[in-house]
Amino acid sequence: MARLAELIGFLDALLEPDAFADYGPNGLQVPGREEVQTVVTAVSGQAELFERAVEAGADLVLVHHGILWEHQPRRIDRLHARRLRLLLANDISLAAYHLPLDAHATVGNNALLADGLGCLPEGRTPFGEAKGRPVGFSAQFPEPGISPDELVRRVTETTGREPLRFLAGPDPVRTIGIVSGGAPELVQEAVDAGLDAFLTGEPAEHVMATAREGGVHFLAAGHYATETFGIRRLGDLLAERFGIDHQFVEIPNPI
Repeated sequence: MARLAELIGFLDALLEPDAFADYGPNGLQVPGREEVQTVVTAVSGQAELFERAVEAGADLVLVHHGILWEHQPRRIDRLHARRLRLLLANDISLAAYHLPLDAHATVGNNALLADGLGCLPEGRTPFGEAKGRPVGFSAQFPEPGISPDELVRRVTETTGREPLRFLAGPDPVRTIGIVSGGAPELVQEAVDAGLDAFLTGEPAEHVMATAREGGVHFLAAGHYATETFGIRRLGDLLAERFGIDHQFVEIPNPI
């Protein structure tokens, strides 16, 4: 068992959320019991997750997408009331790390995607600006590169999703920009950087023309599917470091 404050302190020191502007608060969003034996991790905070956390006997829920966002009304509606009721009535804490987790060089979504695709560990460069700073990476494949079909195969194997793709770049593929989640507009940054390929989660209508005319492979493997990696790794880290139990909860989302 570990103290909640100790766990949050460890995560804050690792991810440095104060260094990021974001779309909502990072760190502890809802406080619960002070002692933690079981942490449940998942991509997005939602009622189904909190119900399953109760069933799992969780003391802390740790997510990538929390329940507080700048675009939401500044009031507690029925949706938020249900979520909060599940947490507060069961004394479960909720913590969330968004852009800091995307950007981290070893435990972040984009670094782990690069690892899964077989990119070289050296030579990775921050790439893909969100809220004023890069949150993704550009990376290289070992020489002589890989074919576009092999890139699709690796993305499918890594994310568990066959990506929507516009294969308009070179063969072989030697370089790639990676920004998980919803970042289709950053395909232009990949074109401007002279990269061979760009991987994100969500597509947008305009990316087909940009990819074709810019000569870059565009792949969208799903917002959810590209963002399971970092949060699962954080849960494993907490279990390893503090001797607590960790359970990752899958709530698949086709988007």
